[in-house]
Amino acid sequence: MPIDYEKRDGVAYITLNNPAKANILDKPTSDAISEAWIDLWEDRHIRCAIVTGKGDRHFCGGHNLQPRPELTFEEREYLRTQRIYWPLAGTVHGQKTGVDGRMGDHYPRVWKPVIAAVNGWAAGAGMYMLLTSTDIRIASAENARFKFGLLTQGWVGNGPGPAMLVKQLRYVDAMKILLTDEAFDAAEALRVGLINEVVPHAQLMERAEKLARHIVTLPPAAVRMMKEFVIRFGNLPDDQAWHIQNLMNSMLIQTTMDGEEGRAAFNAKRPPNFTGTLRKRGEPWPEPSEEDAKRLDEAYRSGEY
Repeated sequence: MPIDYEKRDGVAYITLNNPAKANILDKPTSDAISEAWIDLWEDRHIRCAIVTGKGDRHFCGGHNLQPRPELTFEEREYLRTQRIYWPLAGTVHGQKTGVDGRMGDHYPRVWKPVIAAVNGWAAGAGMYMLLTSTDIRIASAENARFKFGLLTQGWVGNGPGPAMLVKQLRYVDAMKILLTDEAFDAAEALRVGLINEVVPHAQLMERAEKLARHIVTLPPAAVRMMKEFVIRFGNLPDDQAWHIQNLMNSMLIQTTMDGEEGRAAFNAKRPPNFTGTLRKRGEPWPEPSEEDAKRLDEAYRSGEY
């Protein structure tokens, strides 16, 4: 199998498993990982995912989407040009939409936290995966290396990596990575903010799992909506983003049980048990008496409720 995919106690584990070929995203691997993203998104019991690579040399060394051998060079060029103007339905720039209708199956975003355990080289598509599909990134001190791998091949790339890099890093750091196309180590990745932590290789998965296990204890609907809010609406003007945030918060309070559980656990000084349980639609509020209406209005205007 091109990937190992397993699920344990609320966490999905995706391991690229082709170390002899640098854990590259060839066609079988790309198809398999796309199916894994869909499965972990649709499985309500999964609250977090960890992505890593097999071995200690490569997280993901890039793409290797070999064309059909019977196609001539001219035919491949013709089809690539056709893709610019007439991409197939259900694709993004010719790539199947997979779990994410906006980014295609190569660069998906699921509204669940994804932790990268960078065990070795993240180059080309490996860098794209970090930038588009992962939220928290832990890297091996000894083995993690990073390289964009675009300009040195004479192109700017078909993926969204450059735009994502400039959004996630300082302009000067992103441009140095893009314009020199030089490899860099985990310490430099930490300095520029590409990753969160650097740990000894032997502790890499232990640290990733510790973070994942903590996330599993949090309210799943709220976690999922927090990620969606930041990615989809975080670049809006502050007043508009705040408005959407408030609407999301009201939805969580009114349509799930976790808001009540969080407050009850806090007041009782006990650990919360967040389940993501959905509420049924209830009966309409009874009209308050004139006396109650006045009392409630005073409380409403005070903000103490």
